[in-house]
Amino acid sequence: MPEPERNGVDEQGGLSRPDDGSGGYGGGSARSLVEAYVYLDLTVLGEERNAAEHAVLTEEEDGWRVRLDDAEVLVPYAAEEEARREDLTFGFGVSELIDPGQWVLVGATYARRALEAAFFFAADPSSDERYEEIVTDWRFAADAAAEALMFVPDGADALPPVSFWTEMGREAYESEPARFTRARLEDDLVYYRAALDDFLRLHAEDD
Repeated sequence: MPEPERNGVDEQGGLSRPDDGSGGYGGGSARSLVEAYVYLDLTVLGEERNAAEHAVLTEEEDGWRVRLDDAEVLVPYAAEEEARREDLTFGFGVSELIDPGQWVLVGATYARRALEAAFFFAADPSSDERYEEIVTDWRFAADAAAEALMFVPDGADALPPVSFWTEMGREAYESEPARFTRARLEDDLVYYRAALDDFLRLHAEDD
């Protein structure tokens, strides 16, 4: 997967963010269907959180509208096409929906899923479906870490507090600020990519 583009960065190295009308960040459209589903998972809390299975997708003139309960988000056709063409899981540029605190949590969630599934897969490596799920989870974990890194201003060593506009993101930052330094985020990215490579190499002989 190519390195993410640093779209949406102003001349001072800070993020040029959309305004949702409430004086804070957020709002806007999703850059891909995958980002839309992740956004809805984060927005609609419940015991069962899998927007890809439960969301309703409708076609509009300029894109797909994805709805889950009372939440919805638009995915422009052009954005999804670009994401697929460039092989970008969550889409091109910087997210307008999910803040870096949430991206770090998303990455950790995917990594935890991959680790747990890999434990059972090692005991019985016969399931192609489980193999693909583990590969996808490690890839999504790495891509989520890369998303968080895109919010770090050029020349900065850490994310500034203003980067977090959701309650979930702010709580993650306030509970562990050291988790949001450039070095820590880069370490997360390297670890997730290495874990994916190790898993692929370990089970290459099973093919």
